[in-house]
Amino acid sequence: MKKLYTTLGLSLLISGTGIFAQQEVTSGKDYRAAIEKKLELNQQSIVKNIPFKNVGPTVMSGRVTDLAVNPEDPTEFYVAYATGGVWYTKNNGTTFQSVTDNAPTLKIGDIAKDWKNGTLWVGTGEVNASRSSYAGIGMMKTEDDGETWEVMGLPDSHHISRILINPENPDEIVVGVTGHLYSDNAERGIFKTTDGGQTWTKKLFINEHTGIIDVAVNPDNYAEMYAAAWDKDRKAWDFKEGGESSGIYKSTDSGDTWELISTKSSGFPTGDGVGRIGISVFDGNTVYAIVDNQNHRPEEDKKEEKPEGLQKKDFDKMSQSKFLKLEDEELEKFLRSNGFQDQYTAESVKEMVRKGSIEPKDLSIYLGKDAMENMLNTPVIGAEVYRSDDAGKTWKRTHDDYLDDLYYSYGYYFGMVHVDPQDKDGIYIYGVPIIKSKDGGKTFKSIDASNVHSDHHALWIDPNKSGHLINGNDGGVNISYDDGETWIKNNTPAVGQFYSVNVDNEKNYNVYGGLQDNGVWVGPHNYEEGPGWQASGEYGYESIMGGDGMQVEIDSRDADIVYTGFQFGSYFRINRKTGERSYIQPKHSLGEAPYRFNWQSPILLSPHNQDIVYFGTNKLMRSMDQGENWQPISEDLTHGGKEGDVPYGTLASVTESPFQFGLIYTGSDDGYIYRTKDGGGSWTKISDKLPQDLWVSRLVASEHSKERVYATLNGYRWDDFKPYVYVSEDYGTTWKAISSNLPLSPVNVIREDPANEKILYLGTDNGLYVSLDRGGKWQAFSANFPNVPVHDLRVQERDKDLVVGTHGRSIYIADISPISDMDLDKMEDALSVSSAKEIRFSPRWGNSYSKWMDPYVPELPISFYTSEAGKATITIQDDKGNELQKFELDVDKGFNTAEYDLTITESGKEKLQKADEKTTISKAANEKFYIPVGKYTMQLQLNGKTAETKFEVTGGRGGNREPEPEAYGEPGETY
Repeated sequence: MKKLYTTLGLSLLISGTGIFAQQEVTSGKDYRAAIEKKLELNQQSIVKNIPFKNVGPTVMSGRVTDLAVNPEDPTEFYVAYATGGVWYTKNNGTTFQSVTDNAPTLKIGDIAKDWKNGTLWVGTGEVNASRSSYAGIGMMKTEDDGETWEVMGLPDSHHISRILINPENPDEIVVGVTGHLYSDNAERGIFKTTDGGQTWTKKLFINEHTGIIDVAVNPDNYAEMYAAAWDKDRKAWDFKEGGESSGIYKSTDSGDTWELISTKSSGFPTGDGVGRIGISVFDGNTVYAIVDNQNHRPEEDKKEEKPEGLQKKDFDKMSQSKFLKLEDEELEKFLRSNGFQDQYTAESVKEMVRKGSIEPKDLSIYLGKDAMENMLNTPVIGAEVYRSDDAGKTWKRTHDDYLDDLYYSYGYYFGMVHVDPQDKDGIYIYGVPIIKSKDGGKTFKSIDASNVHSDHHALWIDPNKSGHLINGNDGGVNISYDDGETWIKNNTPAVGQFYSVNVDNEKNYNVYGGLQDNGVWVGPHNYEEGPGWQASGEYGYESIMGGDGMQVEIDSRDADIVYTGFQFGSYFRINRKTGERSYIQPKHSLGEAPYRFNWQSPILLSPHNQDIVYFGTNKLMRSMDQGENWQPISEDLTHGGKEGDVPYGTLASVTESPFQFGLIYTGSDDGYIYRTKDGGGSWTKISDKLPQDLWVSRLVASEHSKERVYATLNGYRWDDFKPYVYVSEDYGTTWKAISSNLPLSPVNVIREDPANEKILYLGTDNGLYVSLDRGGKWQAFSANFPNVPVHDLRVQERDKDLVVGTHGRSIYIADISPISDMDLDKMEDALSVSSAKEIRFSPRWGNSYSKWMDPYVPELPISFYTSEAGKATITIQDDKGNELQKFELDVDKGFNTAEYDLTITESGKEKLQKADEKTTISKAANEKFYIPVGKYTMQLQLNGKTAETKFEVTGGRGGNREPEPEAYGEPGETY
């Protein structure tokens, strides 16, 4: 295969055709090296001091994967979030603090705390096998509550399910490894260390597609363990959730040797339909297991339902003559109840059949098989609970009937059973709801509540107090003290899993975003998270959509008009002012195969006319009237789909050039990129010279050059973690790779800086980057920004804010004006400084309204750039050049930030009073003098260079307004 490369700096110019072979699975060794490279980039980055602020939201929380609770003091515990890291509380969940901000990854599968010695072990990589169950980097541990972390091996494990620490020997640890999600690998099974993680020995290996999803230990005998093996095969288009190799293994020697005990004669299910298994041990005899049984239900066991009226299947073999004899009223009822477009009435459809333009079976074809129908209505046996009272030799199902409405058809996402340590007949299982049994699993009762989110993944039962429960679910943490009769919600960490973010142009602009299983929310960008809303009853964010929240578009003419929706293309146009909402999902024509919708279907308002909406299915749809009517402006722009239970061959990204109406690019989940220059009149495939079969995670038509377009590809669903980032300067005819120095991590999003074409922002599964030379080199952001997946980015152009939607830590915002305003051609020898232009004077500076409150201390943010490190001096001068304040800072090469507390020296006070006899400056309560109303100069000196900026302290309401007094607890006046 011929390859022609022309090196341009650190970039790669691609020419020729078909130059890429099939992408390879990233090795654990390479992924571990990438983590080290990311740490190095963080340390060397010239933007490492640009601060990010987390603006929440918190109330809806994110997916919990595990809990580690102090059995002696259950008000102290750790919570592991799927992509939000590990958080610690010592006040029963009233507040939490992150212990993984310094960790190399926040993707957590399991945690275990050695409460005697203080070591916290973390198995990375969530095991729930969802669309966003990200791969980890193996085992980690901290001995100082997260100040420092050590990576402790198993780098190719990707997903770790369970950690068992020997209570008598903390150096002896048994780990269950689920292994790769999308590919086969050998580092899966049971691993054991006897030297505190320095070395690991594989103790159980079944095959390269079967891993360990759970390990449970006899609470009275560490030597006795049970392990659940899970044989599965996930692809982007299909999920085989069970297999012959799934089963239960037992060890009686602390995990050194294992024996399969779920044999055909044991009574436990075997065969190709055995899916995910969870295990709980009460003692040396009684063991429970829950299994996701993917075998189909016997015909005689299927519920006999006799639906009224016409059904979809009735049309499959219906003759024309029989169809034409149908009662109009009956046919009309079928059409309306099944969402046929209004144009299809009983009369018009009969006429189409009469003329032969369609056949009766086309009504069935029109409905297809909905993606949610695929997910929810598969006739499998589903969840089953088994119990053994002879230490696993034999098993018996505890219940007679099916456990319907527990797993539905996604049992892979759940799969746990828990037995009460004080009651061998008290068990808890969960899926969408959480339910309990007090008779050994014969009967169950729901313990859901209105303040408890659905989709449960973790539960802790107090070993000393039955009924005291801590539950982890897709909506965070809940605590109960009455066995689930009532629950407390404990959601203060900002761990929302955002798929998308957007902003409007209101004076105090708002941020919008869609979250995993937590809908779509909107709130002011300057919202300060805190407990105050619990007193006022007014939370800063508003929920505007349920389900799994997806993309959001806001009409630039009227921010009350919002387009958004939930999974598989269920989108609405919402008028937030009136509350009106209209369902706008495009519908195919009768006689046409149903459209395929991505989990996160792309939607776009045209930059040329905000009434024009684009919607990505497998075709590109366009509406000229705000989604009221649609027409396809393309044929299928994908490879055509694949047989499976997940929609595939769908559009994933759409962008239109701001320079030309109808210059549009589309990207699909199967790697196709198309371009049209005439609004869909003709299309050209432009991805043949790029790596094939990868998810097109983002396309961006440039705001600075009509011919320029950016593309990012994502190999996550192949376990390929290489960063694929490209730019074209000729409408996609040729591409140049600009991933340059990026460490291995799949790329989700790229954005241009709207004011400076050299600046690009990039989000990956492990962090956030900026390039100051259009991809020649990337710099890592890290100030108050952890190693979290970044799913979406927006730049609020007026305020020059970068808004970051993370999948695990909610939303961050950074002021990027120092970067955007920088003259990048002069950076090698530059020194610059800037601050807020105005700040309003307040008599509250340095004072308090109560002796029980700390004095309020103001801050004026300062940003500056220096081409070399050193000790800088900042001097504040009045308009006559008098020095009022001076302080020193240690600065790094690159962008730095600081705060000026607006104090002046006593000498400075005297100079100001001497210059103006009307000026009186008194000491504040904190014994400091504060700068009065006036115009001032801030001067920065470093290594013989000087830079300066101006700012003004106003007496009225200037820019950079401070919060009103009530925000600081100032007593209000009574009239």
